[in-house]
Amino acid sequence: MRDAVIVDAVRTPMGKRNGSLSDVHPVDLSAVVLRALATRNDLDPATVEDVLWGCVSQTGEQGGCVGRFAVLAAGWPQEVPGVTIDRQCGSSQQAAQFAAAGVMSGQYDIVVAGGVESMSRVPLGSGRERGPGEPFGPAVRARYGVSRFSQGLGAEELARRWRLSRERLDEYSLRSHANAAAAIDEGRFKAQIVPVDVTGADGTVCTVDTDEGVRRGGTPATMASLRPAFTDDGMITAGNSSQISDGASALLIMSGDKARELGLRPIARFHSFAVVGVDPVTMLTGPIPATEKVLGRAGLSLKDIGVFEINEAFASVTCAWLAETGADPDRLNPDGGAIALGHPLGASGARLTTTLVHHMRAGGIRYGLQSMCEGGGMANATVLELLSR
Repeated sequence: MRDAVIVDAVRTPMGKRNGSLSDVHPVDLSAVVLRALATRNDLDPATVEDVLWGCVSQTGEQGGCVGRFAVLAAGWPQEVPGVTIDRQCGSSQQAAQFAAAGVMSGQYDIVVAGGVESMSRVPLGSGRERGPGEPFGPAVRARYGVSRFSQGLGAEELARRWRLSRERLDEYSLRSHANAAAAIDEGRFKAQIVPVDVTGADGTVCTVDTDEGVRRGGTPATMASLRPAFTDDGMITAGNSSQISDGASALLIMSGDKARELGLRPIARFHSFAVVGVDPVTMLTGPIPATEKVLGRAGLSLKDIGVFEINEAFASVTCAWLAETGADPDRLNPDGGAIALGHPLGASGARLTTTLVHHMRAGGIRYGLQSMCEGGGMANATVLELLSR
């Protein structure tokens, strides 16, 4: 079977809700990272055989096959197709896994995977109604004996099940912001971020090149002052949850032979990947069995992995994952995660991959693993192997 390699990985800055990127249409935001992949790698876009694009809220401006229109907005040949994928928060990680599988099986030589979410312009849950209009339907509600499924309540259940205190969750969240701030200050994101030029109403152009959600100077006292978000006596707050954000990310994936033919030096190869389903009520435990499954498939142990990117949907997700796996916390999200950087749903999987492979290359880390919980009770996991520094 052929190798599938990541030649390049890019992302926009993560814009905070109603922040600097909120005036950019999600199709145009997607086009920014597509153009960057072609420019940075002197790649003829006509050679790209497909664009697999993650997006969760596929309605309104994101409702007309964002992947296809991103290709057209980027100015790529109209003969390049595109498709949009929804595996909830793991949409663009699943896009990458589909792309890698296509390369390994010989269906693609060159393919792009990534995703977008403009949560300022297309809010989470757009187009949904309460009651019978919920997407999971009456049969699913009856099966699990619930009126609706809530990630927030799932996050609270994780905190209770793993006996995670409010202080522990807040402490972890402050670490995410501190790590992200250090990464920004030390220039660790420069190789992965594509600046976005935003034209204001008065015609002036502002260049956005830094993640907007990172908060500096937080303290346990400021975190403790935040009210619970989902239950009156709960532990999940806006401070220990991922941020609503705008952003896009993209990966240039091809066979190892094609990369050599084009004179391109890949960063990493897809070593192994997996996807699992879990209880949709608790919903957020998926990264735990997904990690076990992908390590078993890879023939590796937890100690073989030099860095982990586990999506910080809520601090209880990553803290429960740490408690259950026994992984080294210093290897988890060393450049910060979604609590600090933001979680633009459809873009987050490829954003994690982008941050992961650049960190692996900078540190000479052989193996990296990423996983993320997903709505409906699922999780993807991927093991990547470094090919170049």
